[in-house]
Amino acid sequence: MNMEVKLWNDKREREMYDNFAELFAIVKATEKLEKAYVRDIISPIEYETECQKLIAHFKTLSSTLKDTVPNIERFHDTYKMDCPAALNRLVTSGVPATIEHRAAAAMSATTSAAIVAECVQNFITAMDSLKLNMVAVDQVHPLLSDLSASLNKLSILPHDFEGKTKMREWIARLSKMGAADELTEQQARQLHFDLESSYNSFMAALPAAGT
Repeated sequence: MNMEVKLWNDKREREMYDNFAELFAIVKATEKLEKAYVRDIISPIEYETECQKLIAHFKTLSSTLKDTVPNIERFHDTYKMDCPAALNRLVTSGVPATIEHRAAAAMSATTSAAIVAECVQNFITAMDSLKLNMVAVDQVHPLLSDLSASLNKLSILPHDFEGKTKMREWIARLSKMGAADELTEQQARQLHFDLESSYNSFMAALPAAGT
């Protein structure tokens, strides 16, 4: 005789297993959605709409099951789901990939703008210091070091960018001198010329880099 096997003994247990099934379905659906997005099978707009729904359902269900499923990773492993992309999206990230990418792009643009402003300030400070006859090595070296560091932080500039190269050359030259040594009038004039030339090249490079 075939006997019916019940997974639950009462209404409460039945509701728990129904929720388990719903959680399982959400994780599996998210995994398929992530793969569809990566493979460009679904448009970013469609992906974002559906992903937000799944994340919202997941958060609601997770709150409901917090006592019976305190660890979603353990639930995932127990039922051998093999859904790493879904875990990343639902548990680690919590937002659709499209929103994540927009946030990263906005942060990158903001960071780049801040570094550009820092470079401009360091260029002007160095040139103004020379005009004020601050030509001792211990006065000039820190300014060029700060400028070089800010230029190196800006990823849109190539490694062989004129300003980077010239600043490295000047820093190496100053490092061989004593702290109290001073640049000659000719050296100070050449450094100012190199700074001005590098600044103009820097400003010209920004539009080409889309900044």
